[in-house]
Amino acid sequence: MNMQPAQPVAPQPVMSELRVSIIGAMLVAIGPISMALFTPAMPEIVRAFGTTDAAVKMTLSLYFAGFAFAQLVCGPLSDGYGRKPITIAFMGIYLAATVAAILAPTIELLIAARFAQGVGAAAGVAISRAIVRDLFTNERSARIMNLIGMILGIGPAFSPTLGGITMELFGWHAIFAFMLAFGVTIILVVKFAMTETVVRDPSRVRPRALMRSYRSLSTSGYFMWSSLVMGGSVGALYTLATILPFVLMDRVGLTPTQFGLGMLMQSGAFFIGAVVMRRLMGTRSAYQLVKPGLWFIAAGSLLLAIGMHAFEPSFLLVMAPVGVYAFGIAFVMPAMSTASLAPFPHMAGAAASMSGFIQMGGGLVGGMVAALVGDPVIGISTVIPAMGFFAILSWFLWSRYPEPALARTVITPAAPAE
Repeated sequence: MNMQPAQPVAPQPVMSELRVSIIGAMLVAIGPISMALFTPAMPEIVRAFGTTDAAVKMTLSLYFAGFAFAQLVCGPLSDGYGRKPITIAFMGIYLAATVAAILAPTIELLIAARFAQGVGAAAGVAISRAIVRDLFTNERSARIMNLIGMILGIGPAFSPTLGGITMELFGWHAIFAFMLAFGVTIILVVKFAMTETVVRDPSRVRPRALMRSYRSLSTSGYFMWSSLVMGGSVGALYTLATILPFVLMDRVGLTPTQFGLGMLMQSGAFFIGAVVMRRLMGTRSAYQLVKPGLWFIAAGSLLLAIGMHAFEPSFLLVMAPVGVYAFGIAFVMPAMSTASLAPFPHMAGAAASMSGFIQMGGGLVGGMVAALVGDPVIGISTVIPAMGFFAILSWFLWSRYPEPALARTVITPAAPAE
């Protein structure tokens, strides 16, 4: 009797797509939720500390700075010491900063606490994307990124509403209490529900190895242009967070609660875009759907640029184009997030960190330019469209590069020791 040799069975990922998606969404959401909860309180904080709009805007700008630059550190650290311990360590920084924000007696100390919050929250974006790359690639990775986007659309969608209502009922300090509870929840989830996906290797974080990794990434056109697509498109959402409170509350006249409810148009459009994207991915590649997403970004950019220059701002005149823009971003994120990490399984944390830095850096630069403009209406009508068209140009340049061979390699490691 002939016995056929057994075929090797590919090792199964240590976590399922759904589990990775839920944990990843929670990690990614901590940054935007900490921003969105806070934005309705910005005009009130101006009055509470007897300070200026510019000083309170610094609480967001420095949050972005901490978020952006810390990503260059937390991702490589997770390559060397493991995803779980580095996530918990950075979330500990986030919790300590949140307590400091609650107790801050001056606007300067609040700004410092927000910077430290950004440092702590940075681990969420970098490490969640690295975990996805540890386990999946190609369409499976894009599918997870899409599901993360769908879940991510829910939290930030309701955060401004929750922040506005909380502030009116209990004051702005209570907003940070919600952040504190969310941070504790994430630490518990990471501790008890997340499985480690890399083997500890401290040699990866030696200065020479780290510089070699970042040099390799920065000289890869495929990586840089895919990351810049995200920097221009998703970065615009972070820029909007620094502008919209002053456009909608100071110029249009919304209350903090109305502002929070109005932000559902942006987050809701993103969520709907992610749902539509998921249905279309049954018949089309995620990469094929980037181009339609960029058309929506272009349409939203043009509507903002023309409408804000031609008419006095109103809620629909501002938020309808922002919603169109956000709908398009949901089509862009899954493929571009996957593209920026796919060729680098051996340094997924560093790649996720640098890509996240570029993405958040886009928001930081956009917010700073908008602040320099002075008038928030002029800022939203010029900076946001410019970022949208920069994303389109970056995609055009990225599409000229062939897909690296490593991008087609599926990595499904066996479970390392806890």
